[in-house]
Amino acid sequence: MGWTKKDLLGLEYLTPEEIELILDTAESFKEVSTREIKKVPALRGKTAVNLFYEPSTRTRVSFEVAAKRLSADVINIATETSSVRKGETLIDTGKNIQALKADIIIMRHNYSGAANMLARALDISVVNAGDGWHEHPTQALLDIFTLKEKLGKIKGLNVAIVGDIAHSRVARSNIWGLTKLGANVTLCAPEMLLPVGIELTGAKTSSNIDEVLKKADAVNVLRMQFERDEGTAFPEQLDYFKKFGITEERLAKAKKDIVVMHPGPINRGIEMSSEVADGKNSVILEQVTNGIAVRMAVLFLISQAREAKK
Repeated sequence: MGWTKKDLLGLEYLTPEEIELILDTAESFKEVSTREIKKVPALRGKTAVNLFYEPSTRTRVSFEVAAKRLSADVINIATETSSVRKGETLIDTGKNIQALKADIIIMRHNYSGAANMLARALDISVVNAGDGWHEHPTQALLDIFTLKEKLGKIKGLNVAIVGDIAHSRVARSNIWGLTKLGANVTLCAPEMLLPVGIELTGAKTSSNIDEVLKKADAVNVLRMQFERDEGTAFPEQLDYFKKFGITEERLAKAKKDIVVMHPGPINRGIEMSSEVADGKNSVILEQVTNGIAVRMAVLFLISQAREAKK
């Protein structure tokens, strides 16, 4: 089955076969990063625009590296110094970028659904690099790619997602992707950070971190988004670490080869200890490396689909 979509907006909208195609394509692109000259001409002559309405280093740079390794030209638009500050709407910004003959907009936005809205308005491709609390599809894809690389499969795995579920687009994309590929997902957090109705996605919920870790093949630890605190939205930081932080003591009771993940940036001493973050079970830096291959795959596939429709 080939790829037919011009955009990547979320894993909720993909079939298991489409997710597998991205993972397989990423595997073939990963080898490029080991070459002396880390480039292929797959997107030569194409232009990708990074349009980030929220601060980002990791994701923006990863997309930029991915696009350049495919030989695309990359433009970074800093919205704090652009016409957005003058009141230009998202659609107008997108249409102006389209009029400049760009081919792909990679967008992060603080409003859920912004990427979908922009994609409907434009003929060029849109990649969702995170929208509000909705989805962050390429982060989930690189998480799943890393899991598959480490454990050899996704189907049947017990994956725990721990932390700030309520505010996490990473959690939502991971839930969609993992459940579609046959994994068992358990969300573990204080009750105030477990959204009402989240079980409808196919994930289980728990507030007992030690029980959840005992059964888990992998644990994906989320960043606590304290900047979104609305007064009573979060537990006290040290109390959270005591009750839910991933420590060596907790991991000692888990499976010996449990895979520890984190989308970054890490709040050390709150979400996990430094010993765990830098320990033998951690694949956090491997996730960063794999993110380039996954984003190369996404940019390549959507570009091919658009070319096929011309």
